Amino acid sequence: MTAATAFPYKLVIFDFDGTLGDSFPWFLRHVNSVADRFKFRRVEAGDIAMLRRAGPHEVIRHLGVSRWKLPLIARHTRQLKTAHLADIPLFPGVATLLRTLKAQGVATAMVSSDIEANVRHALGGDNAALIGHYACGASLFGKASKFRRVMKQAGVPAEQSLAIGDEIRDLDAARKAGIAFGAVSWGYSCPQALRSHAPDMMFATMDDIIASL
Repeated sequence: MTAATAFPYKLVIFDFDGTLGDSFPWFLRHVNSVADRFKFRRVEAGDIAMLRRAGPHEVIRHLGVSRWKLPLIARHTRQLKTAHLADIPLFPGVATLLRTLKAQGVATAMVSSDIEANVRHALGGDNAALIGHYACGASLFGKASKFRRVMKQAGVPAEQSLAIGDEIRDLDAARKAGIAFGAVSWGYSCPQALRSHAPDMMFATMDDIIASL
């Protein structure tokens, strides 16, 4: 989509980690303490590039994570983040993006695996207030149902909704929910891996999202 193309979406659904919040450096600092606690494979420096190319099922297999541990790991990670929210900055341009969407009359929502309180705190009060709908606490493979929930809340059909995220699992969830997906290149999954899954849109910078409006 070029800047001259009319923006066809009435609802934009954001992911937080790796999309609006720069949490990947924090994740790398803490992942091995989580690995030791839950007895899965530690992430070495040489693993990072491969893991950023992999889908969620591949990551789980590589790390040797038992499926039954996933909810326990997610809960512990959320609690860990609560104690370190000051270490997770927003990417530059988030406030401008949210204000622009508001000014253009585009509804916004947040679907995150983190809890809503963490997301709101990390966004800050002014930014959080610009997002109209929240459906947080999604399981690793549970975002599709959250997408459907915020579409219903916003009263916007799937064909007029766009999810924006940074991971292959976000893209998979958007397709499961029947909505378009815009991939950002600055998050957890590497841009090449995202492009190989043919997202509807690809954003190299926050300004690219604004330009699409």
